[in-house]
Amino acid sequence: MNAPSIPPEAACHVLNHYGHGGYPAGSWTEKLISLLATADELNFGLLADAFPEYGAAVTAIQYDPDGIANLQRIAGQVAA
Repeated sequence: MNAPSIPPEAACHVLNHYGHGGYPAGSWTEKLISLLATADELNFGLLADAFPEYGAAVTAIQYDPDGIANLQRIAGQVAA
C-alpha cells in the first residue's frame, strides 16, 4: 500500500504546529494534529486511518530525517 498523499494545506498546518513555517490550522484541526503528535501507537493508527493526510504529515515530521524539508517542498515554501 502506498503512503497517502499529503496536500499542501496539511503540510502547512503540521509545519506550523512544529514551528517550521506554514500557517495555523483552525482550532479543530490543530487539536487533531496535537492528538496525532502525542498519541500512542494504537490511537495514532485509528486517527491516521480516519485522517491519513495528517497522519502521514505528522509521521514525516517526527520520524523522517528529511521530513521537514519534504513538507516544506509540498507546502511550496522552498524550491523543489
